[in-house]
Amino acid sequence: AVGDRVILNWRAVCGQCRACMKGKPQYCFDTHNATQKMTLEDGTELSPALGIGAFIEKTLVAAGQCTKIDEESDAAAVGLLGCGVMAGIGAAINTAEVQRGESVAVIGCGGVGTAAIAGAQLAGATTIIAVDIDDSKLEQAKRFGATHTVNSRDQDAVEAIRSLTEGFGADVVIDAVGRPETYEQAFYARDLAGRVVLVGVPTPDMKLELPLLDVFGRGGALKSSWYGDCLPSRDFQMLIDQYRLGRLDLDGFVSERIGLGDIEAAFKKMAEGTVLRSVVEL
Repeated sequence: AVGDRVILNWRAVCGQCRACMKGKPQYCFDTHNATQKMTLEDGTELSPALGIGAFIEKTLVAAGQCTKIDEESDAAAVGLLGCGVMAGIGAAINTAEVQRGESVAVIGCGGVGTAAIAGAQLAGATTIIAVDIDDSKLEQAKRFGATHTVNSRDQDAVEAIRSLTEGFGADVVIDAVGRPETYEQAFYARDLAGRVVLVGVPTPDMKLELPLLDVFGRGGALKSSWYGDCLPSRDFQMLIDQYRLGRLDLDGFVSERIGLGDIEAAFKKMAEGTVLRSVVEL
């Protein structure tokens, strides 16, 4: 309704495809956006990013892309659930299904990887290993629940993860980078019958080569996480409740609050890896 506070998501479920009919709408195979196009005043059609749009004061979305939330939480913090933070938390909670007492390693500690660390902590993991090539990111990861850090520029990531898990490897390894090299690290850094989750997005030209016998012999599961396998109507308010209870530090993801005129500088900071999230406030 007019005046409701909502978080926008980029996957409005259809309710009719075979995934939805199986009771698994988080895997909807026919998600959609608004059918009507936004235009400039001269009629030029716009293509909103991820079907939502960004860096604008008004946007047009399908009703299913809006999830109503409470009015009390900081909009800058909870709004981050609309994309990257949800992707990372969901990779741990929904895709990997991290259990209490398990060990989790996360390769890549940008915004999504750090959110995966927060998700692993929320799920009850007791050993959480952050892997990156930037010491400042590794230090930051401790704030969100990392119990150990590995600088893979200086150490072999696979051997380091194994040494921190009694020589076996982690129960779950989450690749938040999305490169063949990091995926191979994740594959060999997991315990037998462990789970690998890919949430980092590869480029179309990337290829992966693994001995098929190793894929067979190690067992477990190799999974991809698309948007954290989230269902916004189920997950958004639940995570906001965890935030309000002090169990999820969404405020920590807000590195800075900026205006529309500061966007180019924010992109530079993002490329340099000096911020988790720059939040535009209108």
